[in-house]
Amino acid sequence: MAHFLDADRKTDFLLPPSMDDWLPEGHLARFVVEVIDQLDLSPLVQQYAGRGHKAYHPATLLAILVYGYANGVFSSRKLEQATYDSVAFRYLAAGSHPDHDTLATFRRRFLGELQGLFMQVLELAQEMKLLKIGRVCLDGTKIHANASKHQALSHGHIEQMERHLKAEVQELFALAEQADQSGIPEGVNLPEEIRRRTDRLAVMAVAKAKIAERAQARYAKEKGHYDTKMARRAEREAQGQKPRGKAPQAPDSAPKTQDQINLTDEESRIMPVSGGGFEQAYNVQAAVDDQTMLVVATGVSQAPNDKEQVIPMLETLQAQTAQLGPIDALVADTGYCSEKNMEACEALGITPFIAVAREEHHPDWRQRHTEPEALPENATPMQAMMHRLKTQAGRSVYRLRKQTVEPVFGIIKSVMGFRQFSLRGLRQVQGEWSLVCLAWNIKRMAVLRL
Repeated sequence: MAHFLDADRKTDFLLPPSMDDWLPEGHLARFVVEVIDQLDLSPLVQQYAGRGHKAYHPATLLAILVYGYANGVFSSRKLEQATYDSVAFRYLAAGSHPDHDTLATFRRRFLGELQGLFMQVLELAQEMKLLKIGRVCLDGTKIHANASKHQALSHGHIEQMERHLKAEVQELFALAEQADQSGIPEGVNLPEEIRRRTDRLAVMAVAKAKIAERAQARYAKEKGHYDTKMARRAEREAQGQKPRGKAPQAPDSAPKTQDQINLTDEESRIMPVSGGGFEQAYNVQAAVDDQTMLVVATGVSQAPNDKEQVIPMLETLQAQTAQLGPIDALVADTGYCSEKNMEACEALGITPFIAVAREEHHPDWRQRHTEPEALPENATPMQAMMHRLKTQAGRSVYRLRKQTVEPVFGIIKSVMGFRQFSLRGLRQVQGEWSLVCLAWNIKRMAVLRL
């Protein structure tokens, strides 16, 4: 006769249950609590006035958010539901159930403080002997904005729509002034139709003004480059030398027809994505330690390419030197390659390993086992870079990029499931990206300490 364990759901516990028995030792939720208990949360605690009803402690709400992001739960409503359905979330919330408004407000309110917490976690990793920073790999990826690309309007389309709507408004006004309105379709409310179109015209006017502001900012930047190039050409002509190449074209301050703005998240941009096509997105950056795969610096850009992201990332890494130590080398792919970026690295005493061009997929096998010829004494920084990457040591360092920063992005997007921001606006997105990388670092530390 078969024997089964009885599933008795009616009998009360003889003794109060202990939350410490809910999760096995080594569970990620336990480690999240352990890490957050060691962080200095006073900048968050001090912002509570202490009036009204008792508030949930920031440590509790932060633990729920971090564990949620580490496991692909980003929605505040789903986080609230998880405090009922998931044993791990019930453990983190200590049996309480913060509502989704509380979680959403906490996340939005303290995004600015997350960068400080991000650094504290890295310092804790150093204390635990899990992080010894020296060489970092830099890369970027596109993360979808919380906006549809179909909500984007170009300057040319706005002008076309304005002409169309203004013509319709004039027609509707003419119909409203007619004594005989029998020709108007039944059910048409002329004042509402006119108001609807004037409201859309007002929205388009604001969008055009913002596009014009961006055009002016772009013009100021391009004008600076143009003036520099013209000054160099004038200097060569004064020395009796012929200027090189074609004369640069003067920039135009007027908006271009293809200049766009998104009505949902105006700070996001249309960007090309891998596999083809375009999406409304942000370009996120991460500098990853090549030994531990911990993210040591983050950034978010509105530029679709990575060439201008090296110097901002170097500034971030340099600002962290006092806490984490100096950077010895920076590894990046060809998207970051420029003379300016190499000079910026060398000025800080950082050895750059930035690919000058894409490598062939199937190079001759002899190339992997031979050293290049000696570098000429008068070699340019670009030639020195090419030579460094052809050496056995340089190739071994550059190969680390594919097994550090690229897997981090792959795990964040495919395993943790973070492919779209929940918040809107550049500042909000920067804070959310810091939260994502904070969750990744804690999850990675839990693996490294084993």
